[in-house]
Amino acid sequence: MNEAIAVNRPPEPDWLSVTDEELFAYREAENRARASVEARALLGEPDPGALIAWQEIALPGRDLPVRVHRPASSGNAADRTALPLVLHVHGGGFVGTAVQCDWVTSHVAAQLPAVVVSVEHRLLAPDTPMSAAVDDGWDTLRHIVEHATEWGIDPARTAVFGESGGGLICAMAAIRAREAGLGLRAQVLVNPAVDVTETMLDYHSATEYAKTPTLSLPVLQLVRRLAAPSGADARAVSPVYADNLGGLPPTLVVVPTDDPIADHGRRYAERLQAAGTSARLSEYPATGHGFLSVPGLAAQAEPARAEITEHLRAALTS
Repeated sequence: MNEAIAVNRPPEPDWLSVTDEELFAYREAENRARASVEARALLGEPDPGALIAWQEIALPGRDLPVRVHRPASSGNAADRTALPLVLHVHGGGFVGTAVQCDWVTSHVAAQLPAVVVSVEHRLLAPDTPMSAAVDDGWDTLRHIVEHATEWGIDPARTAVFGESGGGLICAMAAIRAREAGLGLRAQVLVNPAVDVTETMLDYHSATEYAKTPTLSLPVLQLVRRLAAPSGADARAVSPVYADNLGGLPPTLVVVPTDDPIADHGRRYAERLQAAGTSARLSEYPATGHGFLSVPGLAAQAEPARAEITEHLRAALTS
């Protein structure tokens, strides 16, 4: 969930004893590095066929930034044909920014084509639990669909696409959408973290890949502590424990094998299939957590992006 970027990076604190001040200082410096031009050597160059802009939307009790990717060929706002909507959520948990995903989100926008809206959700902190980020994902999705004409999107062709902690947020958004009668066409979950309960690390992959450089167990322990404060119900924000996973959109679960939370994705795909939801598990061998965010380092990012794009195209263009 803390996909570290090796360009102008700040030193990591001791995750098991990190103070609030250290956490916030690290987040600010790390997100600044991820949003830098220099980081593109690792993060990848955006597709020149997409227009990218920040926008702020008014949600209940708060304004939230979103990073909007539109195909350059869509023309002026007054002339746009309604396009499919892909709601995207970046990874990171307590750190991360939509900018780090411009490579994949811009390519999806240009190549489908679609409007891809990446949510700059509230990050995990001592006073901001996972439920806040989950609300940001769902409220953004609902807002855009309810204002479809203003956004130039076709609300009947909508999908969600989340990475790591963003996979959890999107999985919860898909469940809420089903309950609200909002029909999604597809969901894509990339190395998703779908369990932030006490069982978060009780998976074989967490033991086998406990010391990977891309995601460490102390980071996961911090995420678990921040996700659900004492007294909160962690199962309520852990989609793997949802009572009903039937009736959800066709799902692509992308799992890098060398990832401590690889078994989260595998288990979630199994649960979806058992509930009658169409779910396909796609594993990328010898690949670590967060690989899709660093195409400059991970050769598997390119074929994964192509697979994700095809899954969305099949669902959104029919």
